[in-house]
Amino acid sequence: MVPGRRLKCSLMMAALLFGAAAGNARAEMLDLEKDELKLGFIKLTDMAPLAIAYEKGYFEDEGLFVTLEPQANWKVLLDRVITGELDGAHMLAGQPLAATIGFGTKAHIVTPFSMDLNGNAITVSNAVWEMMKPNIPLDADGKPEHPIKADTLQPVIAKYKAQGKPFNLGMVFPVSTHNYELRYWLASGGINPGYYSAGDVSGQIRADALLSVTPPPQMPATLEAGTIDGYSVGEPWNQAAVFKGIGVPVITDYEIWKNNPEKVFGLTKEFTEKYPNTTLALTKALIRAAIWLDENNNANRPEAVEILSKPEYVGADAKVIANSMTGTFEYEKGDKREVPDFNVFFRHFATYPYYSDAVWYLTQMRRWGQIPEHKEDAWYAETAKSVYLPDIYLKAAQMLVDEGKAKKEDFPWDTDGYKPATSDFIDGVTYDGHQPNAYIDSLKVGLKGEQKIEGADVVGG
Repeated sequence: MVPGRRLKCSLMMAALLFGAAAGNARAEMLDLEKDELKLGFIKLTDMAPLAIAYEKGYFEDEGLFVTLEPQANWKVLLDRVITGELDGAHMLAGQPLAATIGFGTKAHIVTPFSMDLNGNAITVSNAVWEMMKPNIPLDADGKPEHPIKADTLQPVIAKYKAQGKPFNLGMVFPVSTHNYELRYWLASGGINPGYYSAGDVSGQIRADALLSVTPPPQMPATLEAGTIDGYSVGEPWNQAAVFKGIGVPVITDYEIWKNNPEKVFGLTKEFTEKYPNTTLALTKALIRAAIWLDENNNANRPEAVEILSKPEYVGADAKVIANSMTGTFEYEKGDKREVPDFNVFFRHFATYPYYSDAVWYLTQMRRWGQIPEHKEDAWYAETAKSVYLPDIYLKAAQMLVDEGKAKKEDFPWDTDGYKPATSDFIDGVTYDGHQPNAYIDSLKVGLKGEQKIEGADVVGG
């Protein structure tokens, strides 16, 4: 647990002194409805905005006295936000959406802040890698040509099937980006990752590869034990496999979907309505942290690595965290490549909560049966708008601009909340958030139209 560091009276005195000295850049001190907060996170590098907002005093600048507390797993984290034991948390982007529509625990969870882009990868065991390598073309330097497509895994899975063995893959949670990215990659190579149904939430119906949940920090040990043959997870747990010599990351999520949204900061709808100024203050502090993480061409990343390596945050070796946090990514040991946008916290409008990002997650829930029946396009738009709260984000951003703490051009003031249609996916399929059903129907593997799962069968047209 990371405790608050200063007494309230000391902070308020410091804030007043700073305001007097700052002149026209004086912060607009909000009348906070609640100033003592406990925020949760999972030990991953993309919790960085929380750690930086704390360590750099951005929470305190807003009059907030924050305790940061690591959680055992994503379910515990979500449950504690719902019960109020946590005021808010670092969340999987799919969690607020799934909770709001009632897949799993039912609760209205919202987000005014997207925490990052990219940051995940898919790692396989050394044994699987050796079986994949003959199927992978080499580049001019004699190294595996990236991105590595899932087609190269098909013969491996076929060999497992011939031997009567399941091919097991780990992901962190049923509504995690990692689950959907792993499924997207597999399906793009003609491998069915399985369906969900109301009666079977394993996600393994008709699956060629069996996906199951493993908490992020346990991924390397589970792989080393042979319980799983590979996994999809955020950093530093892919690079940890490289350092331990137990596995090889074969593809990053940046290569599956360029600049994909990853985590969000989640709160209950009730919290935002009961404590609107506190929500604004939190959003302001997190935006400032994101700016710091990306400014001056990632100049602050080495310091961020040292902060994240502390046991109260991620607790992994700084060298492991730095391997992907400072503009590079190491695949097979010794094969380190430049990937400047592997971790993005602010540029590319990373922190703006786009409706189109929410819609993409909903399309994947529908594709794999977590949303069991067809929904009209309007339903996707309405659901996205009930969960993603860009108005709060832009209000916080405007306050920071007025205070001289952010630049006006760094925010998408005129967007309708939807990114332009993009085909920046490994399979080249175009995604347009305004047309979710057309997108779902264009994907080769997955439920389409009125199709649904009954027992072990796909039925309907």
